[in-house]
Amino acid sequence: MSTGTTTLSDRKASAWRWPALFSLVAFAANSVFCRLALMDGAIDPASFTVVRLASGAVFLLLLLHLRKPALAMGGSWRGGLALFLYAFLFSAAYLQLGAGAGALLLFGAVQITMFGFAGYKGERITTRMLLGMLIAFAGLLVLLLPGAEAPPLTSALLMAASGVAWGVYSLLGKGSPRPLADTAGNFARSLPCLVLLVPVLWVGGGAHVTALGLLYALGSGVLASGAGYAVWYGVVRQVSAQQAATMQLSVPVLAALGGVCLIGEPLSLRLLVACVVVLGGIALALVSRR
Repeated sequence: MSTGTTTLSDRKASAWRWPALFSLVAFAANSVFCRLALMDGAIDPASFTVVRLASGAVFLLLLLHLRKPALAMGGSWRGGLALFLYAFLFSAAYLQLGAGAGALLLFGAVQITMFGFAGYKGERITTRMLLGMLIAFAGLLVLLLPGAEAPPLTSALLMAASGVAWGVYSLLGKGSPRPLADTAGNFARSLPCLVLLVPVLWVGGGAHVTALGLLYALGSGVLASGAGYAVWYGVVRQVSAQQAATMQLSVPVLAALGGVCLIGEPLSLRLLVACVVVLGGIALALVSRR
């Protein structure tokens, strides 16, 4: 009996593990795309956000239209607002953050937001899960300790706020019956919020977009965001808020490796230690007792 139960459990888990891996790689790619685009001023943060959200919306709505039968748009205005806030704060913060450090701050804030919601809703938090979360959070503290390699405070706070917005967006997806339709609807509803970026562009001296910056923003919008987020909404339906939060802490490691390999960012000892501690916390929280 126990063997049959275990096999069934493994099959259920395998149904979301590979999609989850795809989503986590897409999240890391977003950090790399954004850092590449902003690093040498190829595009300004507000324009990057506009292209990212608009291209993601067009791509997802086109997918809905091509489905047979075509799917109606879902989502909510809360999802659209959370997506907009996450995307803009994310871009603004990356002006002064490395890919790995930014992702570590982002998903640390995501974890705290989602664990807090899980506790508020009465979701059972096991000792193993709590200890893993605390160890992973300690990894973030290693990164933020004062010193020459500590990230700028303003950028760190912007990225933390972006993480809270993404945590809210992920939690809204837990009740999503149609991941693709709801993601498309959230992207479409984020577009009216782009009007709020007009004062930002005006104060910043207007839009600045190069061909390379536009290419990075399109890659972020269509591939890393549009496709990645639709798959992620399918994953969060099948896991607990604690699992969804903890899984995402693997993204900083992927982003740090991407930053080193693709951007030439230095892999500092502080970032390396922080990544190791975070991964250890994830492993403890997610690996079953068996």
